[in-house]
Amino acid sequence: MGYIAWIILGALSGWIASMIMGKNSQMGAIANIIVGIIGAFIGGFVFRLIGASGVTGLNLWSVIVSVVGACILLFIANKIQR
Repeated sequence: MGYIAWIILGALSGWIASMIMGKNSQMGAIANIIVGIIGAFIGGFVFRLIGASGVTGLNLWSVIVSVVGACILLFIANKIQR
C-alpha cells in the first residue's frame, strides 16, 4: 500500500474507532490518522495470531482489522491515562 492509502485507511479507521470508544470530541484529524495507522499494525498482529489475514490493502477487511486495532489502542491508552 502507498502512503496515501495508509493515510486514508488511518483516517477512516481512526475516526470510526474514536466514535466507537467515545473519544471523537477529544481527537482531531491528525490524531485519528495516527491512531488508525497504529491500529492497523496492532489489528494485523492480533488477527494473524488468531489465524486470519491482516491488512491486505484499501478494502473493507482492512478497515475492520484497523478499527479493531485502533479500539484496542484507545482502550489501552484510556486505561493508562486513568
